[in-house]
Amino acid sequence: MKWLKYFLLLLSMQIMAQNNSQSISLHDLLKQAEINYPLLKSKALDVQAAQKGIDISRSTFIPTLDASYQVNNATYNNITGMVYPQFIIPISGPPSSGNNMNGAFGSAASLLLNWQPVTFGQRNAQVNYAKAGFQYTTADEQNEIFQHKVKVINAYLDVLTANELVKVYEGNYLRAETNYSLAKTLVLNGIKPGVDSALFKAEISRAKIDLLNSRKFKQQSIILLSELLASEKNIAVDDSSYFTKLPSLFISVDTLKNPLFSLFNSNTELSKARKKMLDRTLMPTLGVWGTMYARGSDIQFGGIVNSNDGLSFQRYNYGVGLQLSIPLLQFARIRPQLQQQEFLIRSNAEKLNNISLQLNKQLEIADTTLNNVLAIAKESPMLFESARYSYKSLLSRYKSGLANYAELIQAQYVLIKAETENKTNYMGVWKALLYKAAVKGDLNIFLNQVN
Repeated sequence: MKWLKYFLLLLSMQIMAQNNSQSISLHDLLKQAEINYPLLKSKALDVQAAQKGIDISRSTFIPTLDASYQVNNATYNNITGMVYPQFIIPISGPPSSGNNMNGAFGSAASLLLNWQPVTFGQRNAQVNYAKAGFQYTTADEQNEIFQHKVKVINAYLDVLTANELVKVYEGNYLRAETNYSLAKTLVLNGIKPGVDSALFKAEISRAKIDLLNSRKFKQQSIILLSELLASEKNIAVDDSSYFTKLPSLFISVDTLKNPLFSLFNSNTELSKARKKMLDRTLMPTLGVWGTMYARGSDIQFGGIVNSNDGLSFQRYNYGVGLQLSIPLLQFARIRPQLQQQEFLIRSNAEKLNNISLQLNKQLEIADTTLNNVLAIAKESPMLFESARYSYKSLLSRYKSGLANYAELIQAQYVLIKAETENKTNYMGVWKALLYKAAVKGDLNIFLNQVN
């Protein structure tokens, strides 16, 4: 029999698919996605980089100690007076009596210590800015993880829906095969006209097309889920409990804790920290420096040149001092930047107000949707049972010659429509619950009701 061959072929394909697939639960899927998805790994690395930014800001307290050594050959012409140092390499020594283009060797070595122990709040402002950056990247990571988990759960539910729809259309295909065989028998016995067998044969093609489309949707859903999991393997998930039970609703008094709040709030704090850091650049800095150096030159006292004496050192020196640096005109440069940051702070505050408004309205929509789809889902089984009873009744009447093709095929259409709607309505409740959990920022609202 054709339907038996088809059933055996379908069973073998399902077994092969299971052998080539990786079976995993929803909770494990979420863990796998968080560990493997490249974008989430990138966000985790951003957090680590921001943490190092705090260490970098703190490390400015450490003094610098530079060692240097040089050898050169240059003319020993010199002149007294002042020159702007940019683009000109200075020449040491007293002024020369005339222009002499002969070269002489010189050498120098030094240790230079530079330390700024007191910055009048500049360093602390830089550290706080780095900390605010760390909080922002952390909030960004948590928001991305949350949004990605919502996508994974939604894709997971799509795969479950596709599994059920494939089963529905497989059953419809078998019904079409059975009705075709029945019609041929009735036609041969002269109970039904010959056109009935042709019409039922066309219904087999229609049922097969519906089945192929459902398989295409299933495969696409599996591919999307595997992408969100960053998995090269097919993901085998099958849980029919979503289509036999409905989640229980409860009144939640918790406030919204969507990670978008933390993200926008931390962005505001980042702008405030940057403004404070810019403001602190108006403060002076107190530096401590110390140096030890040696100098050698071919040119001796009185202008006498002793060749190659410059390769060794003749003079040794040291120095230590304090330097107070006050940026007198810095306010002219910083003022527009401070005004810019003030506008950004106010802008971020309004963005946060906008997010709050949107999420509160989305929560109202989520509650309305959830209540409505729950009421619809409770009616779906009764509609399905009525459609199935009507189909069986008309099938019996058709076998007895009391019903025609049009009546039976109409009952079959109503049955397949009621069966698919029953599946999608049940899943609609779970998706509405997921939407509410996504808006609230708490996936446990959904996960606590999952097996």
